[in-house]
Amino acid sequence: MQLYPLEGPIARSDATVVIEATAKNTRGTSGELSFRLPEKLRCDGTWTSLTPRIVSRSKGLSLTLRKTGGEIGNGSETVAGVNSGEIYAVCEDGTRVQGTFVIGSGTASGTGTATDTNGNIYKLLF
Repeated sequence: MQLYPLEGPIARSDATVVIEATAKNTRGTSGELSFRLPEKLRCDGTWTSLTPRIVSRSKGLSLTLRKTGGEIGNGSETVAGVNSGEIYAVCEDGTRVQGTFVIGSGTASGTGTATDTNGNIYKLLF
């Protein structure tokens, strides 16, 4: 995940800065997030995505020649579509970073925006 400063003190001091963020559990719907701002301040937080899932349960009796007996099962699958998500992190100096993004179902890529309490606005890509 990358945060690109668009406006604010960071963008004014160096418009080429790219803040690399590490998101854990990207196959799930939420996880830990960590990155460092240009002042070397560590920030830790959470990302989460509202990804709907279909849950199915089955049980019954099968009377075919190839497959006799009962069948019981559970399953879940991701619903195709575009889902929304959020990030929130707190840095060592108390700076708070929060943002929103959209992500494709079943993918680990998305786009969005974030802001911090120091007046910075970021483009969020992953």
